[in-house]
Amino acid sequence: MSDSAGRRRSRGGGGAARRAERTAVNIETAKYIERNIPLYEVLTDDALDVIEANAETILEEVGVNFVDNPAALERWKAAGANVDGERVRIPRGMARELCKTAPSSFVQHARNPEKSVVIGGNTLVCAPVYGPPFVRDVEGGRRYATIADFEKFVKLGYMSKWLHHSGGTVCEPTDVPVNKRHLDMLKAHMTLSDKPFMGSVTEPSRAQDSVEMCEILFGKEFVQENTVMTSLININSPMTFDDVMMGALEVYAKNNQACIISPFIVGGAMAPVSVAGTLTQVMAEVLAGIAYSQLIRPGAPVIFGAFVTSIDMNSGAPTFGTPEASQILYGAGQLARRMGLPFRSGGGLCGSKLPDAQAAYETAHTHNAVLLGGVNFMLHSCGWLEGGLVSSFEKFVLDADQLGVLHKLAAGIAVDENAQAMDAIREVGPGGHYLGCEHTQANFKTSFWRSEVLDYKPFETWDEEGAKDSQMLAKDRVDYLIANYKQPPLDPEIVLALDAYIAEKKASMPDSFM
Repeated sequence: MSDSAGRRRSRGGGGAARRAERTAVNIETAKYIERNIPLYEVLTDDALDVIEANAETILEEVGVNFVDNPAALERWKAAGANVDGERVRIPRGMARELCKTAPSSFVQHARNPEKSVVIGGNTLVCAPVYGPPFVRDVEGGRRYATIADFEKFVKLGYMSKWLHHSGGTVCEPTDVPVNKRHLDMLKAHMTLSDKPFMGSVTEPSRAQDSVEMCEILFGKEFVQENTVMTSLININSPMTFDDVMMGALEVYAKNNQACIISPFIVGGAMAPVSVAGTLTQVMAEVLAGIAYSQLIRPGAPVIFGAFVTSIDMNSGAPTFGTPEASQILYGAGQLARRMGLPFRSGGGLCGSKLPDAQAAYETAHTHNAVLLGGVNFMLHSCGWLEGGLVSSFEKFVLDADQLGVLHKLAAGIAVDENAQAMDAIREVGPGGHYLGCEHTQANFKTSFWRSEVLDYKPFETWDEEGAKDSQMLAKDRVDYLIANYKQPPLDPEIVLALDAYIAEKKASMPDSFM
């Protein structure tokens, strides 16, 4: 065999090895993002002072309602608030003083310690879509979600490198009774993934079930001493705290589990049309909610939440990815940082019915605002469609893939000796190219972020392979991840204990779909 033939064969073998490496299944989770870039601060200190002062005025003069919750009213009264029926007026400065015991950051522990996350400071933790009753995929179209859909999303989340968190209600499994589905959802998060997850908030007893199931998974003492769940507590804007959400908050705060205290605002309907007015209401609501959590247990971990979108004044439908929503996110982030609290906002939000160009534009606007606005916990980071009514399998993997861009941008620009690349510039010189130089060979694997979904092939190759658009490329990615899913190991005794707990709970009550 000639030397040239041998070299050709060697190169071919190397190419095969590289192709095998690229196609090998590697279940990897990137560490949560740690920003090494400046944040975008849209409001001056004077403007923030005005918003904070106006928020205190709202709490003192207008007040907030705590509905159907006599115990909460008694707590506020004992703390020194003015209680009139269900209206609680909080003296100026009191809520802010109570909030001082909330931690500026906390660790949410995963059952796999390598996947635990820090929420607060310069970090960004990405969690998937939350709450839609419908799902959509290429093959089945739009339909009500089932527990099988839910489990599939959990598997996709586990297999997604850039997603740090398994989330909570990634879709609402409507084929399981309302009063029992939280048990199946929690089990899926606990057994099909080893990333952190969220607890149930749809009824206080379900929050307690979540705590007890975590005690089986982690151990009772560990749960009481550490945070293993983050849960979403929505405020019924404007300025109303209902007994269901507050009941869940009471359970979690008492048990040292984290709560996102988050107004749910459609600007122009549930808050003023102006950005400053909306931020004032957000601040007032969050102050009252976090202060109440600290009345339950000083030091209970919380996240300053802001879910705000605008409204289409022609149709009344909520809109997403708008400039006003980004301005509110930036401003709320500044307010949260002034309080020294972790901040939740944003996500892959869009109003589109399909994972199309509209969805991509609107999602990109929000993702970028999240990165620059200092968000620490991004719920809905992937999979959101149709204004939050639909969880899309294809959009889930498209968005989850794009989270890798945020990791790259957040890292900033390296200027160490290797990044300066002076040896490479000297080696190549005028008129050369860098493809074969030593610096390129040493760095090409990690130098450029690369999508695992989108297409970069020449037109002819793309056309021969079916001329697939982004949705069809995403379908292929979904199929690939599910086909290669491998369940993370868990002690069989823990699985048996979880199954026994769920069976006993389900047997204790009749099915309810209301």
